[in-house]
Amino acid sequence: MSITLIIIIITVLVSITAFSNGKVFNDFIFDPPAVTYDKQWWRFLTCGLIHADYGHLIFNMYAFYMFGESVERSFIMVFQEKGKLLYLLLYITALFACLVPTYLKHRTDGNYRSLGASGAISAVIFAYIVLNPLQKIGLIFLPPQWGLPAFVFGILYLVISSYLDKRGGGGINHSAHIFGALYGIAFLFVTSYLLSDYHVLEEFMQKVRFFASRYS
Repeated sequence: MSITLIIIIITVLVSITAFSNGKVFNDFIFDPPAVTYDKQWWRFLTCGLIHADYGHLIFNMYAFYMFGESVERSFIMVFQEKGKLLYLLLYITALFACLVPTYLKHRTDGNYRSLGASGAISAVIFAYIVLNPLQKIGLIFLPPQWGLPAFVFGILYLVISSYLDKRGGGGINHSAHIFGALYGIAFLFVTSYLLSDYHVLEEFMQKVRFFASRYS
């Protein structure tokens, strides 16, 4: 069984449990003051195992499955025997990394809470974009041929998320999406440089230059 499916199964089971168990929900949710004053650092990770409702859970797990399986296979290709471990490390560390800016902004804010795996999933999606910059990505449930080249989609995603983050409201932690995405890119570039002979950055730039040359 793939690492992606294992994560999905664990996340679904924990999320469904939290829907009807207030203690699990409150113990797992990202609560910045609980981290600041009670040193409950595990909340950076456990908040990625719970979701607001079934719609939130299904959307996240669908997106994760659609991109995660491909990224996991690519990690095995790029890193060989280290691939699965590094893929798991990407997901787990992204849960923490995507929330660091949120924590610094709200570390004493008793009214702020956050939950969901969106930040880590953004890291996986952007790892996919780096590995497949010309692959078409469309809106959810629409066929890929109706979509944009992945690197163009990624740029638009970051621009729109930054705008929504500055505007505020909506109850969505856009900051986690942005920093999760940036972390996914950085993680892949650094690990491939240190642990693989496959030059991910060079391959990405070559593919994007080829795409641009078709319109120059």
